[in-house]
Amino acid sequence: MTPGTRLLVSAQGERYRFDPGSLSLELMLTGGPGPYQRYEIAHAPADLAEWFTGSRLALTAPLTDVRIRPAELTALKELRNALYQVVPALAHGEPPSAEALASLNDATEASPRPVIDPETRRLAWAPPITGRQLLGAVARDAIELVSGRRSGRVRECSADDCQLLFFDTSRSGNRRWCSMERCGNRAKIRAYRARAETS
Repeated sequence: MTPGTRLLVSAQGERYRFDPGSLSLELMLTGGPGPYQRYEIAHAPADLAEWFTGSRLALTAPLTDVRIRPAELTALKELRNALYQVVPALAHGEPPSAEALASLNDATEASPRPVIDPETRRLAWAPPITGRQLLGAVARDAIELVSGRRSGRVRECSADDCQLLFFDTSRSGNRRWCSMERCGNRAKIRAYRARAETS
């Protein structure tokens, strides 16, 4: 599977691919506050380190030496909680809270360092990749979503029973569904049945 695209399982057991289109939105799939605690996968630093190896960062270069300390895991989860205040506000056209935005700003100090391998001339991430650097990468990504032209493309799935959030990377800017495999397909089926009933 392409890095950044995640395989999700619905409450009914349906498996479907979901590309949130952004590293910060992808991190929100690892769990969160309140009702999102049931999706928690980052129980230990090693859990989140392994998760990052399949993240959007791996689109640039493979992540091979990821080291997250317990305090960094806590900081990443705190940033994720702040994202749950910022991203839904963006999706609904509301201003995010100043406190949540300050959390993003405070986390940008470090980020993974790209380097060129002298032998292969391929791009790589300078090892080790620390939790502090990952924190900075996620925070910088989120700041890009909040500021500038990208902010108007943060969306919530249009299905009534789905709250997945994504950054619309489509050329037309009219993506409506978290996944055509799941919510998009269900909407097509409903529309087909409605047309059949009226004809």
